[in-house]
Parts: sequence; structure tokens; C-alpha cells
Amino acid sequence: MIDVTSLLRLYAKRRRAALAAEDAVAVQKAQLLNLVRRAANTRFGLAHNFAAIHSIEMFQAQVPPRTYEEFWRDWWQPNFPLLVNITWPGPIPFFAISSGTTTGTSKLIPVSPAMKRANERAALDILVHHVSHRRQSRVLGGLTFMVGGSADLKTEAPGIQSGDLSGIVAKRTPAWARWLTFPPLDIALMNDWDKKVDACIARMDAGSIRAITGTPSWLLVIFDCHAATRGVAPLARTLYPNLELIVHGAVNFTPYRDRFNAFLDGSHAETREVYPASEGFIALADESPTDGLRLLVDNGLFYEFIPVDELGSKSPRRLWLADVEEGVNYAILVTSNAGLWAYLLGDTVRFVSLKPPRLVVTGRTSYMMSAFGEHLIEEEVEDAVTGAARAVAADVTDFSLGAIYSTKAGELGGHLFIVEFRTQIDEQALAAFARHIDQRLSALNDDFRGHRADGFALAAPRVQIVPPGFFANWMKSRGKLGGQHKVPRMLNDPAKFSALRQYADNYQA
Repeated sequence: MIDVTSLLRLYAKRRRAALAAEDAVAVQKAQLLNLVRRAANTRFGLAHNFAAIHSIEMFQAQVPPRTYEEFWRDWWQPNFPLLVNITWPGPIPFFAISSGTTTGTSKLIPVSPAMKRANERAALDILVHHVSHRRQSRVLGGLTFMVGGSADLKTEAPGIQSGDLSGIVAKRTPAWARWLTFPPLDIALMNDWDKKVDACIARMDAGSIRAITGTPSWLLVIFDCHAATRGVAPLARTLYPNLELIVHGAVNFTPYRDRFNAFLDGSHAETREVYPASEGFIALADESPTDGLRLLVDNGLFYEFIPVDELGSKSPRRLWLADVEEGVNYAILVTSNAGLWAYLLGDTVRFVSLKPPRLVVTGRTSYMMSAFGEHLIEEEVEDAVTGAARAVAADVTDFSLGAIYSTKAGELGGHLFIVEFRTQIDEQALAAFARHIDQRLSALNDDFRGHRADGFALAAPRVQIVPPGFFANWMKSRGKLGGQHKVPRMLNDPAKFSALRQYADNYQA
């Protein structure tokens, strides 16, 4: 295989220099005005008088925030699948099916040709930062193993298809780039996750794998299956001796970090986190894992930020990059080159630096557990579970939590954590695990600590263990196995959590 990493290195030098000189605030203003100008003659642009918008303030005055449901009802559904000059100029050829983890309902997100090109530039930026930190890199001297959803797209109308975003990427990969990626299209098209894993392992030339991309939980499944097939320990140096880079995203990496550190022990590979969404590629790690993710400000997206504690108020503040502060939890609004305008993305973030703008993802706007007024966010729950696992020397494969309400007088409600451990733990370790969760949440969250004080308003967290493979089988039972699908960390809907508990009670490995 021809190694073209040297060409990448030349591009990386220019790109890194441009990023070092970038004025993120000025670039963001230019991005918005360019998007408004391009969409001025669409139905949405005419309805919101885009032709008269010449500033961010005018945009915010004329374009209110909207949720997916509002866009779908008012702008997309009436013409679906033929969205021609509706919220973006020209026809929309693809719709990405969102995993819909917060509501359980899949969403169809428009993907324009401009968005597709923007995603490709963002993917190239990942490699730019990798080779900039690895001077001896040969990442393009081998294959990138893309662990994603099915590339089998559904035809909605002639020339219009829908499917997983990873599938759109895989099936529409330019011919010149296909020789750099694995698996081949016939495997990528498979819908059955188990068969796809088996086919990947059977057809893979493991020595040629230089980079691997995917969601952490599903990557670990691949690694374990591959190791079991070969009868070796799940170690990168054994399975993929030339691996340089693991690109991960979509979920909080904290609960998986110890497993990946063990997997990479003795390897020369690095991990690099990304923040992609069906609505656009938001941010990626340009420096070390502890520096946060650099916001992509020059790639067809404009961002606004609403303080999380103002969500739901009559007039929440709509800040943009010139106004935000470090350390504040924000919900993101996205305006995109696929026709999203002040769209509530559903994620929450916190800036860790402003020059350049870097952030961490703290959770989802609907991933807040407040059944008893405790206001727990996903970041706090992930932190508590990860710390508890370390305290008892256990590996958590996956978990989900929900509220348990009192059913009789004098009984306190509380939280039930349904947890899948990689190996069995005893009753003493389980009790310590639950105790550490309780202590950590009390340390992180004032409301939780107040409700737990003297046990007057909230019972101690309970933990129910499920056997290895439970969450994969549960996701499979819901038609959400593999690829981009994620185990929901918090189930606020009592019916959905009750269904999970029932599945757990009846489950047999």
C-alpha cells in the first residue's frame, strides 16, 4: 500500500498555522452572515427576512430557537422527503437517522452536500492534529477501521436516501479514499451487528490497521471478540501491532478510560476524542485528552449557548462565542449549512478555555435526573460510577439509571443503577460500589447532598447487577445494536425504565 502520510503532513503544517492565527469570534460572525446570505431565498429565509439580517443581534431577533420537533412539524414533514429550497438552498439528498437516545424516537436530520463536505474536512482535521503530534506517523500507510452503523441506506425518493450518518459516510466515501478504509462495502452494508463483527474479524488484515474509529462501548466489543477469536489477551499490541490512533466519540469516555488504557498498554497508539453529531461536526481534540475539545468555528456551523439553568424560561439569554464564560454549563443552539437555524441540539457543554475555544460535553438537556429535585446531570453520574468502579477495582461495561418512587407511607424514593460489570463482584464490593456512588454524588451536587442529608428526602442509591452481555442484548431487542446507538445513561420516563427493569428481571445470559 502506498503511504501518503507525507502529503498529509504538508497539509497539516499549513492547517495548524492557520488555526494558530484564527480569531474564533470574527470567524463565527462571518460564518453566520454567510449562512444567512446563502439561504436568503429559501422558504425559511424569506419567512424570516434573511435579506435584512446584517448582524448577530438581528438574527437572534428574527429567528427564535427551535427544537427538532418544531422543525419537523413546521418545515420538513409537510414536504418530506422532497426538501427543495425549504430551509436550505437546493434539494437535500440525505437524511441522517439520529439514534434518538433521549426520547427513544429516531429523528431524520437533513444532510446537505455542503454538510457532507464539512464533515470530511473535520475528519481530515483529526489526522492533522495526530500527525502534528506524532512526527513519525504513518497513519495513511495502512487502513482506517471504521466501526459504524449499517451503510445500507433506505431510498425515500429517487435520489434521496436515509440511514445512519456513519452509513452515509461509508457508502459515499470518495473512490480515491476507499482503499484507505475498512471494512469493504459488502460488510459495511450488513444490518446484523453480530454477523458484521464476525465478518470484519474474518476479513481483516490486522497488521494493516493504523487507525480505528467508533463509539467506545462498541469498540470494546470488537476488541474482545477479536481477542477471543485469536485466543489472546485483548491488547492493541497483540491484535493491531501497527495501530497509531483510536478516534472515539458519541459518549462520555470517562467510564471507558481505564479499559482503553489497559488495552493500549505497551502500544504506541493514542486516543483522540471527537464531538460529532448528526447535525454537524462540533469539536475535536487538537491537543492532549485533558485539554478539552476545540470548537470547529470555520466549518459551516454557527453556535449559540443558553445557560442550562435558563432553559425553559420565557426569555433565556442567547449567547455566542463573544459572550460565553469558562466553567458555565450551556445548552447549544446550532445554525448549519444543512438548514438548521437556532436549533436546540440537546447537548450541554462547558468551556475549559476561550482562546482557542475548547469545551467538554457534560451531557444532554434531557439527561438530567430530577425526580426528587436532585438535579443530577450526566457528567456527575458518569464521574460517580467511574470513581466507584476504581474504588472496588471493577470494570463497568455499561449502566443505566432511573428513579424508584415510594409506594407506601414512610418509604423514600431513590435511584436504581442497573450495572453490567465485565467480571463478577461479590456482595461486599457491591455495597462499597453503591456507597462510593452516594458519597461522590453528594460531593459533586449540592441538591443531591441536601436531599440525602440524614436520609430525610432521598434513599441511598441502589445497584442491580446484570450479567455480561446484558446491555448488548437489550439494545438488540430494541433494534439498536451496534454502530451509533448508545445505551441511555438516564431513563426519566417511568414506563421506559420499568420496561428495562422487567427485561433485567427476566434476562437469562
